[in-house]
Amino acid sequence: GSHPHDVAPAKNGSIWYTAQRLGALGILDPISGRTHHIDLGEGSAPHGVIVGPDEAPWITDGGLNAIVRVDPITSNVTVYSLPENTGNANLNTASFDHMGILWFTGQSGIYGKLDPNTGKMEVFEAPRGNGPYGISTTPDGHVYFVSLAGSYLAQIDLGTGNVTIIDPPTADQG
Repeated sequence: GSHPHDVAPAKNGSIWYTAQRLGALGILDPISGRTHHIDLGEGSAPHGVIVGPDEAPWITDGGLNAIVRVDPITSNVTVYSLPENTGNANLNTASFDHMGILWFTGQSGIYGKLDPNTGKMEVFEAPRGNGPYGISTTPDGHVYFVSLAGSYLAQIDLGTGNVTIIDPPTADQG
């Protein structure tokens, strides 16, 4: 009944997962099968979860319109709200670059970055509007996201935040 969405393995072998219906972060002990939930706050609707370089789970929370960090030892919750002028971002996924910056996507037409050391957040408008969804960092340090609605792949310039669009081939291009 928790409506789990995304999962991420913790270093200790347990599994973090987002519990969308409960507005919580879940943790599963795969040996015992027991789960425990950490409340993320009123209005929370967590989507994605990844484990950061600090070994903490980091969550994209569409209900809070925020990036959320949960301390893996104390379960303390830290909320990094998107700027008010962002509107409802419909946050989806996140990825850390090799410098420790968290990059994230929102289907309502945004992508952004959060510096966990300073709390500074920047949000950018996606070049073709709605659709940014999956995001990942390559082994050589590049960050890419895809747009469902825009049907493209974008490489982010980590210095400026600008993107280079890469259009996939169409069906008639074989």
